[in-house]
Amino acid sequence: MVQLSEKELSALHELLAEEELLVKKFKMLAQHAEDQQIKNQMESIAEKHQGHFNMLYKQLG
Repeated sequence: MVQLSEKELSALHELLAEEELLVKKFKMLAQHAEDQQIKNQMESIAEKHQGHFNMLYKQLG
C-alpha cells in the first residue's frame, strides 16, 4: 500500500467531509420533494455522492 503524506490525508479528509455533506443534503432534499421525478433525481444524486465517498474512503484502507 502507498503511504499517503500528511497533506494528502488532510485533503482526503476534507473531500470525505464534503461528499458526506452532499449525501446528507440531497437525501434531505429528496425527503422533502413532493414531485416524484424530483425526489428520484435527488436520490440518484445522493447515491452518486455516496459512491464518491466510498471510493475516497477506500483510499484510506
